[in-house]
Amino acid sequence: MSDDTNVHAELRENFGKGFARRLRAAGKVPAVIYGHGTDPVHVALPGHQLSLLLRRANALLDLEVGGTQQLTLVKDVQRDPVRQIIEHVDLLVVKKGEKVHVEVPIVVVGEPVAGTIVNLDAVTIKLQVEATHIPQHVEVDVTGLDDGARITAADVVLPKGAVLSDEADLLMVAISIPAAGIDETDEAETAETAAVVEDAAE
Repeated sequence: MSDDTNVHAELRENFGKGFARRLRAAGKVPAVIYGHGTDPVHVALPGHQLSLLLRRANALLDLEVGGTQQLTLVKDVQRDPVRQIIEHVDLLVVKKGEKVHVEVPIVVVGEPVAGTIVNLDAVTIKLQVEATHIPQHVEVDVTGLDDGARITAADVVLPKGAVLSDEADLLMVAISIPAAGIDETDEAETAETAAVVEDAAE
């Protein structure tokens, strides 16, 4: 683990909304650690460092808790719906080499046929991967695809060692012609037909 994922976690024994507000006012975030059959452990994490680490999807934190190291995976982040301040974090205990289920962002690369657009039907894909080898994203290449092309979860090229957890036929990306483009084509054809009729009438 790199040094920037090492986080000092303070054990906490006080709970409730009032105590949580005081924690956040002090620049800390309440969190709970669970998994592997152990009792939940309630801790407080440094807010600024945590907010930086959470910029990455499926962040791994190497916690120092009560003098011991604990590798954890961020499973849930609760934020204030208005201010987007981190209110609480759930952390899952993981072991190196252990496989976990995660949702990984989809990134579209390449350009489809001219005049078509890319419709991203799913923004993430569910995978089973090693806890210490979670990809930051999965690329879906749409180079040269034409109107009507569809890419399902089964079509996505997965990183080495990753196993698909989503339904194989789940639609990820679809290629289509913009509605405006279709309308313009229809209008052009209508105008052409009208011109032909008018010429015939003359």
